[in-house]
Amino acid sequence: MMITLSCFMMLYFGLKMLYMNKDHILMVLMVLEFLSLVILLLFVNLLFIYLFDMMITVYFLVVMVCEAVLGLVLLTLLIRSHGSDYMKSMILLLC
Repeated sequence: MMITLSCFMMLYFGLKMLYMNKDHILMVLMVLEFLSLVILLLFVNLLFIYLFDMMITVYFLVVMVCEAVLGLVLLTLLIRSHGSDYMKSMILLLC
């Protein structure tokens, strides 16, 4: 019960960090990785409670790794094209 409560608190603070740190893309990617780890922890906790197969967590980990790699690739492409990962400079270039 305490693990679930602490996971929901981490999820809340992760969403709060995502709302507050929107200036740099790298910070957004790090917060998204933190949120996916919290969701994985909740998922594993739920599977332990109901005694389900844990193989689905391996698939979820693979999806998390693929998402992280795609985020880093997009980050490097944006830094090469715009010169920085600052969000406001990219919004000004779109106008």
